[in-house]
Amino acid sequence: MKKYTFTESKDTRSGFGAGLLEAGKQNENVVALCADLIGSLKMNDFINEFPERFFQIGIAEANMMGIAAGLTIGGKIPFTGTFANFSTGRVYDQIRQSIAYSNKNVKIAASHAGLTLGEDGATHQILEDIGLMKMLPGMTVINPCDYNQTKAATIAAAKFDGPVYLRFGRPVVPNFTPADQTFEIGKAVLLNEGADVTIIATGHLVWEAIQAGEQLEALGIDAEIINIHTIKPLDAQAILASVKKTGCVVTAEEHNRLGGLGDSVAQVLATNLPTPQEFVAVDDSFGESGTPAQLMEKYGLNAAAIVAAAQKVINRK
Repeated sequence: MKKYTFTESKDTRSGFGAGLLEAGKQNENVVALCADLIGSLKMNDFINEFPERFFQIGIAEANMMGIAAGLTIGGKIPFTGTFANFSTGRVYDQIRQSIAYSNKNVKIAASHAGLTLGEDGATHQILEDIGLMKMLPGMTVINPCDYNQTKAATIAAAKFDGPVYLRFGRPVVPNFTPADQTFEIGKAVLLNEGADVTIIATGHLVWEAIQAGEQLEALGIDAEIINIHTIKPLDAQAILASVKKTGCVVTAEEHNRLGGLGDSVAQVLATNLPTPQEFVAVDDSFGESGTPAQLMEKYGLNAAAIVAAAQKVINRK
């Protein structure tokens, strides 16, 4: 098992803030809009550097999406910023009609996604956003795993031509991917080669998958671990190549098991290589208030759950 270490834990939303600033430096057409959550989205550095390229829309998310779509007509590359719940559920009609249907070059930056929003509770902990966004024709869906990868993903999104949904979170998590990484949209990252089981994880569950791999190694199980940062377009080639070796797969995500990464992987397997699969995800329920650690434990989104799923799926081979 390849060893991964980290020297600090950082929130992925700060990776977005750093990436937005860098994207702004690289391209003068990059602009930012926010729905009254500048601090939460870590947009301050961009605003300080490019005040004339920032638009505070206020608590009017639907208007923000429409304005962003309009800005693209003049060649701008707008990043909209608010919580994931408000970036999707509250404005789905505007995204569908004004951004996706028109194929506008808008980057939807969605923070505070999933259960790890914590104490804010179920009303804010959207667990359906990946499903909502990946079903929109032409929408690219990205869910990076740590600070460095979120920064790189933000810069890559700015260079990509087309609508992008970029998902990240509030809690500090291990920052273990390279600072100088090349982020390739739609390309999976192989973290560890293995022969017994494939573990495919996204977002905050990637580090948990690495921990699970170490625990499985102690049990004599050799896990192949893949970081899927882009859920759409999905790297089907990497998934199939791995599963052909291992014969079984576990998917792990901070999302409802319906409509997320697991469903996308299952579709690839069902149409190409039917394979035993286990899902580590929220089991068709809303969240609740609690600390991120408490919620990840209660809803089975951690290394222990991935280990148990791996053992179960291996027995199904």
